Amino acid sequence: MNGRGARWGVPALGLGVFAVGTDEFVLAGILPELSRAFAVSIGAAGQVVTVFALACAVLAPVLGAFTAAWPRRRVLLAALGVHLVGNVATALAPSFALVLAGQVVAAAGAGLFVPAASVTAAALVPADRRGRAIATVTTGFAAATAFGAPLGTALGDALGWRATVWFLVALTVLGAAGVLALVPGRVATAPAGPGGRLAPLRDRRALALLATTLAGFTAIYVPYTYVAAVFAPATGGDGDRLAVLLLVFGVAGTLANHVAGTLADRLGGRAVVTGALALLVVALLLLPLARGSYGLALPMTVGYALTAYAVTTPQQTRLIALNPAAAPVLVSLNAAVLYLAISLSGVLGAAGIAWTGAHLLGPLAAVVAVAAVALSEIAHRLAARSPEGAGSEGKRPASRPPG
Repeated sequence: MNGRGARWGVPALGLGVFAVGTDEFVLAGILPELSRAFAVSIGAAGQVVTVFALACAVLAPVLGAFTAAWPRRRVLLAALGVHLVGNVATALAPSFALVLAGQVVAAAGAGLFVPAASVTAAALVPADRRGRAIATVTTGFAAATAFGAPLGTALGDALGWRATVWFLVALTVLGAAGVLALVPGRVATAPAGPGGRLAPLRDRRALALLATTLAGFTAIYVPYTYVAAVFAPATGGDGDRLAVLLLVFGVAGTLANHVAGTLADRLGGRAVVTGALALLVVALLLLPLARGSYGLALPMTVGYALTAYAVTTPQQTRLIALNPAAAPVLVSLNAAVLYLAISLSGVLGAAGIAWTGAHLLGPLAAVVAVAAVALSEIAHRLAARSPEGAGSEGKRPASRPPG
């Protein structure tokens, strides 16, 4: 791939992920405005978050398989186009039911774009730089958490929820312009045939890796989904203090994501994922110690974010290295499982609060993280027994061409 494509195409993909990621994270911030605008309860308004996540989970693998043979830039632009249409429809919606329908369409675009962006970034660079390229793309999520969601929430508070959605529309247009201008029209990927698109569902290695994603991200998102309740005594219910915690989380996560990508290139995805999940267990167990002290909550949030964001990139490098020809489908399935984990975290967290209280959500999530560590090692052992051996763990031999 030419230097220009690698140099500028990857950051352009990160901008696109920032746009669709902001949509995912900002919805929770405008629930009060939606509740008032449509005279529904906060619980009912919250279904917009659930609908978005579930739509992504269901549609990402379907759309990924359907478009696996398409040129990558066409997939990316189509995805952003669908996302744009969904948000325009949402901004103009006269009823809450149509808001939900619009966000299903927007979610379809997001579910298609994110995995396609990761696969394209990996194809734009040599194999030994895949981790760093994917890290640049997935940094868009960290930036969406740290900057996009707070800004969109502030716009909704000042100008109404429709202003927030028009902000999402503007971000999507900017992301599409970046992809059109900077991502090469021809990206060297290895498309799978119809049988190859279904092969991941018959591969025990892929299933073990996807199970690792499910358990790992459920553990990560249980405390994050209910972060206001987890740190309520430390923040005293002060929204500004909570905003600072979320900003710290996003900034620390951005740093962790980049470091994890570099480490995945050097050490292999398995070592980084398993190590990060093991440290996540420790961070989650320690969260209750910071419950009553804002001074402790800040460093605890940093530790939590560093371990949480260190999982995303190396997990994707493991999947791409597992079967480069099926990478679009594999990464789409991984995205679907991640969105499913977000949905499960909300259910598990709500049950945990009712059962033990918000102060023990960290230890509850730690139990799930232990299961993720075990699944990661099972995936490694299955990969080690395969003909590809270590090559399917994200640390590819230099002699193998990028897929």
